[in-house]
Amino acid sequence: MIIFDVILLLFFALIVLLITVSIIYNTVKLGISPMPSSNKAYLAMMQLIDEVELETKAGSIIDLGSGWGNFVIRIAKRYPQREIVGYELSFLPWLTSMLVKKILGLKNLTLHRQNFYQADLSSASILVCYLFPQAMEKISDKLHLEQVGVNFLISNNFALRAWQPCKTIQIDDFYKSPVYLYDITNRER
Repeated sequence: MIIFDVILLLFFALIVLLITVSIIYNTVKLGISPMPSSNKAYLAMMQLIDEVELETKAGSIIDLGSGWGNFVIRIAKRYPQREIVGYELSFLPWLTSMLVKKILGLKNLTLHRQNFYQADLSSASILVCYLFPQAMEKISDKLHLEQVGVNFLISNNFALRAWQPCKTIQIDDFYKSPVYLYDITNRER
């Protein structure tokens, strides 16, 4: 019985090691770890989606860097009539969100394990993200150069430096983190 317990312990230790290595590898590769938005940020982002949702009924809502699925799954549950799409490159967070999607039976949610910089965003009316400054620069370039059909971008904490937000919500947290709403149809940056 002791040998079985040792084998079981080693198996779980190996699983934890693989998970840790996967997260560290993808963090180094992508330049950021999969970090979920706080509940206060989630509420602010949902408020902004609610405000612009009526103007954008035709297109999908796309989460750039959907991570563990915390936000994209909530969006899919809140808007069952809308097509919701998430992009995540890190394997373990993507797999976790895929499992939750299957368990909840979210037929309106599509999750891609793909780099969103190469993705076709033309079906999107709203983009949401919680990225980092260099990624926001790339998104800004993509939006400006490709003239995609996106109406709005909502960003947790990080600004599109060359764009002027049409609304900013300061979250009541320790850092007074901002959540930005950008009208992408206004190409004058």
